[in-house]
Amino acid sequence: METIRTLATFAIGVLLAAGNASAQALKEDSSAAKISDIEINLLRKDLRDQKKQVVAANLPLNGDEAAKFWPLYDAYTQETIKANDQRYALVKEYAANYNTMTDAVASSYIRRWIQVDEAGSKLRLEWIPKFEQTLGAKKAAIFFQIDRRIGLMMELQLAAQLPLIQP
Repeated sequence: METIRTLATFAIGVLLAAGNASAQALKEDSSAAKISDIEINLLRKDLRDQKKQVVAANLPLNGDEAAKFWPLYDAYTQETIKANDQRYALVKEYAANYNTMTDAVASSYIRRWIQVDEAGSKLRLEWIPKFEQTLGAKKAAIFFQIDRRIGLMMELQLAAQLPLIQP
């Protein structure tokens, strides 16, 4: 029950933090003010901090496990930032090309979006043995369940903010 409440709180934070800025940025004309990269980076850092709190609240660790886990978690997070940088670049490109989207650009965009998704899955697969070595298989599995759930919530929020390509 605590896990659900914590994840729900995180989801609400994601919804409130992200708002509908992405959709507004796509719908407004180019002369309108847009969210800056600095603001997006601050938002992303805040989301990472919230994610860390959710993990801490839901992953049962003793003192020794925590001492080994958190440095590993921080290294993993740095790798996920790189993958999410690619996702953010795609969103920016999508926004820039939304009103003039051609078939070729649409085709390229969706393929690259799926490649970013695949890169995220591959990253998790690469890190599973490291977390299993540090925590054991069950606790590593719990961590990756939490990580995946949070990732899916953020992905859903992002997808909801991007309007569909117009035919």
